[in-house]
Amino acid sequence: MLLEGKVALVTGAAQGIGRAIAMRLAKDGADIGIVDLNEDKMLAVCHELEALGCKTTIFKADVSDRKQVYSAIEHVEKTLGGFDIMVNNAGIAQVQALADVTQEELDNIQKINVGGTLWGIQAAAKKFIENKQKGKIINASSIAGHNGFALLGVYSATKFAVRALTQAAAQEYASAGITVNAYCPGVVGTDMWIDIDKRFSEITGAAEGDTYKKYVDGIALGRAQTPEDVANFVSYLAGSDSDYMTGQAPLIDGGIIYR
Repeated sequence: MLLEGKVALVTGAAQGIGRAIAMRLAKDGADIGIVDLNEDKMLAVCHELEALGCKTTIFKADVSDRKQVYSAIEHVEKTLGGFDIMVNNAGIAQVQALADVTQEELDNIQKINVGGTLWGIQAAAKKFIENKQKGKIINASSIAGHNGFALLGVYSATKFAVRALTQAAAQEYASAGITVNAYCPGVVGTDMWIDIDKRFSEITGAAEGDTYKKYVDGIALGRAQTPEDVANFVSYLAGSDSDYMTGQAPLIDGGIIYR
């Protein structure tokens, strides 16, 4: 059990990639704090984790609100008796031509994808330093954080920003024994991609399912990514085998973007 005795907080853990990360870290031995906005889905994941013998707790929070992120960490530490790993997974997508992006749309995605990651980094690092302990901070970027994509321009910009925050935080917190890395998934078969495909259909006139198929057909390994594919890599970032790695944002996409 690579993470036995560790406590991990995963934002956006009520479904999709976040749920898969929570399940994998629990199987690795960690106790899990589930943070999301959907209480019913959080409870369902909580029951799944408890069936694995994992201690877990839920906390409803909007990651765009700095105070709520800090409160989530306090709750998880108090309830589970520790805090070792922060996974800033929560985020939203946006499909929109750059010419049509509104002020409201820009503000919303920045607050969640960039602000939520920044508050998670801040709050986790503060807690690790207060406790005089090493810690792991793991952020969700994307292939869109390495390449900009048409109709995903603002989303791409937020994921580039996550990479920048990851690099800066790695340098600022290294002396405290805190590592900061990111993971960059590709086309993952989740509800988010269903929404992305539908939105592409509305803008381009493509039949529903065609955009998803086009992107999947471009994957070298020949299949869409699963949430578990992402979670397996996050497990590595959360464990001791990655202790000498910081400031990095590796691609885990089956072969779409090459660096």
